[in-house]
Amino acid sequence: MTKAENRAAAKAYQQEKLRRWQEEAHAAAVAADLEQLAALRKYLIFKAKVRIPHDDLLNAMDDYVERLTGNRRALHAQHQSIG
Repeated sequence: MTKAENRAAAKAYQQEKLRRWQEEAHAAAVAADLEQLAALRKYLIFKAKVRIPHDDLLNAMDDYVERLTGNRRALHAQHQSIG
């Protein structure tokens, strides 16, 4: 392997390593956002002391989650079957 080929291979390796790191960081950030939104959604639905209409806020949260994950119902409760 020549010096130029070695440099090109090292540069390609570093770029791939950086791309993978950025993807992992983005996935972690999305997961953190979803966790916080799930907590807010649960609070609004079940624990809010003052009952105000929250449908618009929940719809906006669902729209945002859809943009992040492609699944509008990602924060909705997952039904479990017994048996």
